Amino acid sequence: MSSARGGSFLLSPVGSVEVMSPEFFSAEQKAFFETASRFSREEVLPKAERIEHKDFALLRELLRKAGEVGLLGIDVPEAHGGSGLEKTTSLLVAEAKSMLGSWSVTFGAQTCIGTLPIVFFGSEAQKAKYLPKLASGEWVSAYALTESGSGSDALGAKTRAVKSSDGKHWVLNGSKQYITNAGFADVFIVFAKVDGNLFSAFIVERGTPGLSVGPEEKKMGIRGSSTCPLIFEDAKVPVENLLGEVGRGHKIAFNILNLGRLKLGAGVAGGMKLHLAGAAAYAAERKQFNTPLMRFGLTREKLARMLADSYAVESMAYRTSGHIDELIASGTETLTAIEEFAIEASILKVMGSELACQLIDDAVQLHGGYGYIEEYAVERAYRDVRINRIFEGTNEINRMLVTGMLLKRAMKGTLGLFDGGETKPAPADAPVENLKALGLHCLKVAVEAFGQAIEEHQVVLASIADIVMDAYALESMEARNRRLQKAKPLEPWRVAAVQVFTNAAHARALASARRALCASSKGDALDAHLKRAQALQVYLPVDPEATNEVLAQAVEQARGYPSLD
Repeated sequence: MSSARGGSFLLSPVGSVEVMSPEFFSAEQKAFFETASRFSREEVLPKAERIEHKDFALLRELLRKAGEVGLLGIDVPEAHGGSGLEKTTSLLVAEAKSMLGSWSVTFGAQTCIGTLPIVFFGSEAQKAKYLPKLASGEWVSAYALTESGSGSDALGAKTRAVKSSDGKHWVLNGSKQYITNAGFADVFIVFAKVDGNLFSAFIVERGTPGLSVGPEEKKMGIRGSSTCPLIFEDAKVPVENLLGEVGRGHKIAFNILNLGRLKLGAGVAGGMKLHLAGAAAYAAERKQFNTPLMRFGLTREKLARMLADSYAVESMAYRTSGHIDELIASGTETLTAIEEFAIEASILKVMGSELACQLIDDAVQLHGGYGYIEEYAVERAYRDVRINRIFEGTNEINRMLVTGMLLKRAMKGTLGLFDGGETKPAPADAPVENLKALGLHCLKVAVEAFGQAIEEHQVVLASIADIVMDAYALESMEARNRRLQKAKPLEPWRVAAVQVFTNAAHARALASARRALCASSKGDALDAHLKRAQALQVYLPVDPEATNEVLAQAVEQARGYPSLD
């Protein structure tokens, strides 16, 4: 693949950078995906009811079994009991584990946020002690960052750590909230402020004197996962269990969240495919007015949108992991490579979680009253999917990160966002270029209007982020199709997916641009900016019923998401 850098998709013509997608996975990557998918189908789904009723002994057993077949150690180096494979393989396994929300959350807490802080920041002694047990499933891990008064504002944590008088322990006092796996975890990655000021991380084992685990939260969704508070009352943690350096905990927290956002995006892609298949099966069987639901135009419109959105999220996920893997292969340190694509990770997290919510909502609607009944998996999915817009930094925070990181890179001179002069309409056959130009124009106007105070204008920044995110999604789909058609003609449904997404994205983007521009400009200048925004807006005059039919037929024939072999 060609080289790429974070945020550069806004400046490079679509197709100029070759992207990774499922059609180009290696045999090893496909094998891991199949192993993980089979595990979910055979070991997890048949036990869904037991899991939903908080059978934590079962969850521990499933983690151990997953460890035995190598699914817990994808990101763990071989020297410490893992396989140390590419991030694309890691995302594939995350996707395969998404068939049941409670299991996906449990698995993700173990393999990502619960293990990777030690992989990337642990001392050799810490890696040798903990990683083999975590990769095998012998031990379960959890990540304790959130507090009752500091969620998205992680650095506002109040939990304190001071060194004991004999210098042998760190003494922790405070509490943590909403900690996944807490009810049965053996080890916790805990963040606290040394001397009340220096944000730092610690490895805390269960059974540590002064550590207690509170009762299980009663949750709307992901009910089978364990979620408890932690209480630290003069908890004595061995001094050697400091993770990384004092005062550098933010590096651990924020870098691990980047990978968590990527895995969340891949995970929701798997859930979207699963429930697209479920909706298609139900629509084929259920009849109204002596006619299968599948035959109604509005049903087919929903299935068409579900397929187009699934294609978008999948395209973004593996494009991003492919860029990261390429950067690592070139010799870049893993964490540096992941951080390079932090913008794309936030985009994937936001768009993936929101498109997944829309898809599950459509699936419930297609099930009618049955979609509200616990007997049907889509009812549980509707409750489970909502948390994804809160996990790994709320979508509001991630919207701020998208525009904030773009501007920071522009100011550093590493991303020439405003070097190209005035934005101009792109050729009619490249509507994604207009979308990118629209986002850049709105960002430029906002910077000129607000200067350093731009971060105070969250509505403006969020509106621009929405345009940028749609641009990344659409460009990922288009770049994927362009690479594929070099080898053979595209299946019609892939073309239709881009057409459907293009019109939806441009409609959203024009509304977002108007909101941003009206807050950033006034009078004649505003009129001129609005006219420019209108000129950059694209609408493809395609027959919606015919386009929907192409996509719906693909879903019907495949009984879900079409095979990508």
